[in-house]
Amino acid sequence: MLPTRRLYENDPYLTEFTAAVVACRPDQNAPGCSECALDATAFYPEGGGQPCDLGLLQGQPVLAVRMDGDGVVWHRTARPLAAGTAAAGSVDWERRFDFMQQHTGEHILSGTLHRMFGAENVGFHIGSPWVRMDMSLPLTAGQLAEAERAANAAVQADRPVRCWYPAPEELAALTYRSKKEISGPVRLADAGGADLCACCGTHVASAGQVGVIKIVSAQNYKGGVRLAVACGQRALAEMQLLQSDAQAAGALLSVPAGQLAGAAKRLLDAQAADRQRIAALQGSLADALAAAAQPGRTAVFFLDGPDGDGLRRIAVTTAARTGALCAALAPGGQGLAYALAAPEGGDVRELCRRLNAQFSGRGGGKPGFCQGSLPAEADRQAVETFLRRS
Repeated sequence: MLPTRRLYENDPYLTEFTAAVVACRPDQNAPGCSECALDATAFYPEGGGQPCDLGLLQGQPVLAVRMDGDGVVWHRTARPLAAGTAAAGSVDWERRFDFMQQHTGEHILSGTLHRMFGAENVGFHIGSPWVRMDMSLPLTAGQLAEAERAANAAVQADRPVRCWYPAPEELAALTYRSKKEISGPVRLADAGGADLCACCGTHVASAGQVGVIKIVSAQNYKGGVRLAVACGQRALAEMQLLQSDAQAAGALLSVPAGQLAGAAKRLLDAQAADRQRIAALQGSLADALAAAAQPGRTAVFFLDGPDGDGLRRIAVTTAARTGALCAALAPGGQGLAYALAAPEGGDVRELCRRLNAQFSGRGGGKPGFCQGSLPAEADRQAVETFLRRS
């Protein structure tokens, strides 16, 4: 079978075409579906980090597109098409143009990072919602911001994007990026002068159609950095989401969007101070309850307010002072949080196990201390009676 003529290589803006069905067979990768080969196609097959195009083929949804090792492009459909007939194809333009923006923007940013800092793009995938780019070198936030500005300047310059198969003598004279050695004809993509790279994907006609390039996040990865990047409409959607979140947060903090960081720090500092005050108060409460408890007798406290640490302080302090079991309980956890503490040398693990079994609770711990929770509907009087008799 002859290789499929790839119409998308010459005209990525082509979305309607008619071609001859040259073969159709059951799809081994999707039982119940068929895969059909045409003599020509405008559907881009998955490859090079770019997902495949979708759309319609003779009125049927195209579910996947792939190219085999012989250069034949196969289109997955729910029902077979008759070989020897003509089939009309229609490419999902919104999906295609999104991928064109993302792929061209990736070239521009990769070329910029390579030119400015010597970083190589060692991994690329157009995912959802962002493009993933793995760069070979660690890059600082300042370097990434500088490269982002330079990449967007290349977008604004709006120079033509060219994709072509250079003749062998021309190819030999060119310096271009490629993730692997390529045998045979090499297709190059010149991304508006910002990058020259071996690439099989679809691209916009000029850099300005990328719209904008935005680095969404960066994290250390395998000695380099992994970037999440959004271009074009994806970048706009990301910035709109961030603006919406910033405005909502600003309203909650009573500050304009540009002052969120300072307001958030003040809030966190206040929370830290509150936690210290709460810890001191819970320590005082533990001391007061322990002082009021009767030595040698089991103490059971039902309280409102203490958190898990507060319950621990109360139980441990009281057990140490009275030399007897102490149980402290308060709303929390799954319903009613508890803390059990034994006097020195004691073991409350068996009591914890029986308490959980009796009241459908959860929890555990060490010999001298256990904690957990009981369902909210647990009868407090029954729980207290159980603990005092244990």
